[in-house]
Parts: sequence; C-alpha cells; structure tokens
Amino acid sequence: MKTVTILALTNTGASTVTGPMDVFHLAGILWNYSRGEKLTPFFNVEVVSDDGKPVRCLNRLLIEPHCSINDVKETDLILITSILDIDKTLKYQSEIFPWIKGHYEKGASIASVCTGTFVLAETGLLNGKTATTHWGYVEEFKSRYPQIKLKPDQMITDEGDLFCSGASNGCLDLSLYLVEKYCGHEIAVQCAKSMVIDLGRFSQAPYTSVLNFQKSHNDEMVLLSQKYLEQHHRQQINLEEIASLHHVSRRTFERRFKTATGDTPLVYVQRVRIEAAKRYLESETLSFDEIAYQVGYEDASFFRKIFKKSTSLTPKEYKSRFKKYAIGN
Repeated sequence: MKTVTILALTNTGASTVTGPMDVFHLAGILWNYSRGEKLTPFFNVEVVSDDGKPVRCLNRLLIEPHCSINDVKETDLILITSILDIDKTLKYQSEIFPWIKGHYEKGASIASVCTGTFVLAETGLLNGKTATTHWGYVEEFKSRYPQIKLKPDQMITDEGDLFCSGASNGCLDLSLYLVEKYCGHEIAVQCAKSMVIDLGRFSQAPYTSVLNFQKSHNDEMVLLSQKYLEQHHRQQINLEEIASLHHVSRRTFERRFKTATGDTPLVYVQRVRIEAAKRYLESETLSFDEIAYQVGYEDASFFRKIFKKSTSLTPKEYKSRFKKYAIGN
C-alpha cells in the first residue's frame, strides 16, 4: 500500500482535503463493494497539519488531523491543499517548506491543489519546471515565480514526481490521475465510475475568462485599448484607427499591446469574441451560426475551429456542460 499524506493548511477549502482523501481511500473499495467482490485498498491516507491541531477551513469547518507534520516518518505522496491568504500562509506556516523538501529528498512525490501550488513553488522544487494553478491567480503566480513555467490552461501538470492541479475541484482530477499513475488505468476507471466523477479532464480552458486577467500591467494606453476592443468586438477592427487615437504608430501600438498583455490586439479580440460566444451558449437558444455572427464572425465554420482550439470543447460540448439546468421528470 502507498501512503498518502494530505497537508491541510489554515483556511483551506474543505473539499481539497476531503475530496482527495475519499478518492484515495475508496480506490479498490467502493467499486469492489458494489460488485460483491473482495475489498482491495491501495492507499493508506492520513491528514496532517503543521502542529497537529484542528484546521479551520474556509467554511469554518474544523478538520481533525491524524497527526502533525513532525509525526510523519515516511510517506510516498504529500498532497498540499488550497490556501486563501497566500501571504499569511507563506509567512506564518513556513515550517512546512523544509518538511516538504525533506520528504521529497527521501523519495516522496509532492502534489499541490489549486493555490496550494504557491506553497510548492515556495520550496523551490518547481524552479525551471512546469506548474498550473487556479486560473484566477495566474498573474500573481507569474509575478512571484517567473522562473516557473506556468501553464494556466492545463488542469494537471506532471513533472514525474511533482504534480499540480488547477482550481479546487481539480483535486478530484489530480487524485484520479495519481490513482492511475500508481494503480493503473483500470483501477482509476473503476474509482471514477463508482464515485461518478469524470475521468480525463486535462484543461481549465473552458472555465477561464480572458476578461479576468491580462490587465495586471500599468500601460494606460493598452488598458484603454482593451476596454475599447471589448466594447467593439462585434465590429471590424481597424488597428490603424485605434493607434491614431493614442497618437502612436500601428507598429508601436501592437508592440506595447503584446508586451503588456502577452497577446497581439487581433488575438485579444479573438479571445473576447470567444468569451461573448460562451455567454450566448450558456444562456441563449441561438444556433452557433447565429452566435458567430453576433460576436463578429461571418464564417461560423472558421470560428468553430477557433472556439475549440481555445476552450478544448466544441460549441456543442460547451453548451452541454454549462447550459441552464433542465432536469427531466
């Protein structure tokens, strides 16, 4: 049996503790039990806190850990839960960093959930490696850890013995991924089926919004241009005209825009149109051809390809996932 140690941090999301705990604990148990077969647990799961005392979660639920980090002699996997106040956690729970590094050096793998990636990044173990985190914290993460190759569109990153997942619910995706890594695909599928969890979500792209980031810069001209493009995305965009409004050349405008946002103005417009299409798919009954026209594209087939490339879903798949609830009788 593999030992999984879940590090519960103050003000964590309760589900990032209990979700992985259930997945690992029930692997080889729930499926077998429902089929009347012998139970074959694969993991010994323990929850720890920095001092062994109960951890208060975001929802004020108190979780009683099995022990403190100092009581852990050896483990195969440490899973770091999410955190709310990043600065406070990194400052006042700093004893966890040498503990994580010490077990890593002894052969343990380390996994982080959501904003728990900030904790893993603080250890230095991710330097020069890939990582992901909740899409809402992308700019802060990039600012703190420029030496880490952040892949915010990915739900999971795998560096062999260092794993990250994006968003709180990503803890289930990561846990199933690790079950598959340790126990094989068949066991992971059985676990997913018995717990009614989708297997194989590897992208955060359907959930992200370009309007929530790409604005953590101080270029006032670019900020005004972003606002203009968001308000006029249905129209044909003339970059020469926009540049002239700011009394700069088109070349200078495009250079400053890309430096500030990471995208060219035309790619940014494309992203804004995709966001608008998402909202239509979530709440309207328009066909995708009609939606494409509404957001500024006459060629719906071309826009469909762009939409899938950006979100990892076809428009039909996106609508099915995010449409209004309609529970039949």
